[in-house]
Amino acid sequence: QVQLVESGGGLVQAGGSLRLSCAASGRTFSTYAMGWFRQASGKEREFVTTIDWSGSNQYYQDSVKGRFTISRDNAKNMVYLQMNSLKPEDTAVYYCAASRTYYRGADPRDMDYWGKGTLVTVSS
Repeated sequence: QVQLVESGGGLVQAGGSLRLSCAASGRTFSTYAMGWFRQASGKEREFVTTIDWSGSNQYYQDSVKGRFTISRDNAKNMVYLQMNSLKPEDTAVYYCAASRTYYRGADPRDMDYWGKGTLVTVSS
């Protein structure tokens, strides 16, 4: 069982940056692949990025490549999402998720555990 708690969301102007954090409970955190997903108002939840258990492999949605960076610290049971050059279309609730298998372009149905999300609002 893995419990996930996101933090770091907020209001930022277009072009700005935010760093999201995800704190995970459980001694087996380092065996899980992790991901960030987002859900804008009125839209379906979508994949943003994933990282494998070691942190060696990451995969990004095309719209965030070069702007977002996922990382993890297994010693601290933490996953991060650094978001730069934010755009109004990045506005959404961002969710941290864990899966026993690493998927490059994960579908939300592939993930086993979810946090409750943190809201990111980018103003124009």
